[in-house]
Amino acid sequence: MPYCYVISVKIVFLSCKFFSTKTMAIFYTPDILLNSYLPEEESAHCVRVLRLGEGAELELVDGKGHFYHARITQAHPKHCQVEILATITDKAAPCYTFIAVAPTKNFDRIEWFVEKATEIGIGGFAFINSRYSERKNLKLERIEKIVVSAMKQSMKATKPSIQDLTDFKKFVCQPFEGQKYICHCNPGKKPLLNTVCLPGMPVLILIGPEGDFSLEEVELALQNGFKPVSLGEARLRTETAAFVAAHIVQLKNLKD
Repeated sequence: MPYCYVISVKIVFLSCKFFSTKTMAIFYTPDILLNSYLPEEESAHCVRVLRLGEGAELELVDGKGHFYHARITQAHPKHCQVEILATITDKAAPCYTFIAVAPTKNFDRIEWFVEKATEIGIGGFAFINSRYSERKNLKLERIEKIVVSAMKQSMKATKPSIQDLTDFKKFVCQPFEGQKYICHCNPGKKPLLNTVCLPGMPVLILIGPEGDFSLEEVELALQNGFKPVSLGEARLRTETAAFVAAHIVQLKNLKD
């Protein structure tokens, strides 16, 4: 089933006169500026499921910061063609949070994290293979679908980046322009993330597996510019810790 939602909108969407207050369907069209056809999966949902025909108006999102109001010019279940009536740039504040997490053995838990983090706002996901990781493979296509679904559900125009499973030692050596933190449970005093994280700057946070990072991994991260932080006194599951970290950074960047 394609990940398309029908959303009832009660106010004018993004203050654009082209967006009606009636029920509208939102379709993910990452290449709409290069190709006037909806992706095949979205075409099928548009024409076969929602039974929209030529002349029907619909809303598009490209995942790159733009919404579009469009009209169907050719209602085909495999290649539905549209014409753009209006382009709206999302004015929402940029998402500064990037979470690198070791996938859990139960993949449903990582799926939950990805969905909820996308809804509240996140810049990107990375998945790391550490010494005590319980899962050595990743369903990247499934993650992609969940991210797109959550993006549309939460009315966001920018899709978070997704980095495939990467070895921990390789990942921590990659360049990153911004703040870098590692959450771990090893002994020692660590400041709370919310007390050291600065707003308005990209933040990369490492979240380990249920067995935590090894001492060697923590030391390697510190050598590569990561700073140790705590998420509080509670003992958290991997996906909970990842979500809490993402939410803390998002709250730090909220503006009145």
